Amino acid sequence: MLADVIEALRCPHCREPFTLDGGTARCRAGHAFDVARQGHLNLVTGKPATTGDTAEMIAARADFLASGNYAPIRSALAEAVAGRRGGLAVEVGAGTAYYLAGVVGDGAGLALDVSSYAARRAAKAHPRIGSVQTDAWQELPVRDGVADMVLSVFAPRNAAETARILAPGGALLVVTPNPAHLRELVAVLDLVRVDEQKDRRLADTLGAAFVRAAATDLTWQLDLDAATVTRLVAMGPSAWHTDRAALGKRIAALGERIAVTASVTVSVWNPS
Repeated sequence: MLADVIEALRCPHCREPFTLDGGTARCRAGHAFDVARQGHLNLVTGKPATTGDTAEMIAARADFLASGNYAPIRSALAEAVAGRRGGLAVEVGAGTAYYLAGVVGDGAGLALDVSSYAARRAAKAHPRIGSVQTDAWQELPVRDGVADMVLSVFAPRNAAETARILAPGGALLVVTPNPAHLRELVAVLDLVRVDEQKDRRLADTLGAAFVRAAATDLTWQLDLDAATVTRLVAMGPSAWHTDRAALGKRIAALGERIAVTASVTVSVWNPS
């Protein structure tokens, strides 16, 4: 709930801390933001770079993740933060906050996403997760040095802002797809391909503020039916680039079930 994380937030207008006054977040300068009836707080100011995932994308993601097909990622993140659990975990580009809920432990979680549909889902992901709608490419409405860990799972990475909100000794955990990820589907369904230089670009993006401390490659097999493949495509970036009718025909041609490779890297980054 927002009450668990309100002290970690700051006003996007003046950077003053918030207090929660009933259903309103107020700062000392008098700026006020009402908590939505779904439980999240909208702190988007100005025009965001994107409106984020649609309602259909978030619904597809919630259903796919509930199937447990990406549970190895959640388990790897929980293992990576085992010694840090108990403080504040922040997930940027949190979506449904599935991964954040897996690492909260005895602490609290703050889910940040520009999509209002994601923010609504994340508000209900865990009793101690607070959900805030905000643009990851702008200044985050989070106080300096309050996060014990920050998660970025298939999500944008604002290195400077991440470094600012991390507490001393905190860590950034990043999950990125490998070139083999979903390889059985990429060409057949004309999905967005993983950049072969993704690892180098990640280092370039984070290198000025972070040092990579560890990296673990995870590869496992998914056994998917047509409906689950449809959700998998609908929840990610390919949803913006595929024709639904053509996609449906291609998925139907795959047969009743298909074995699909999942391959990602979970990396841990410490502030430099």
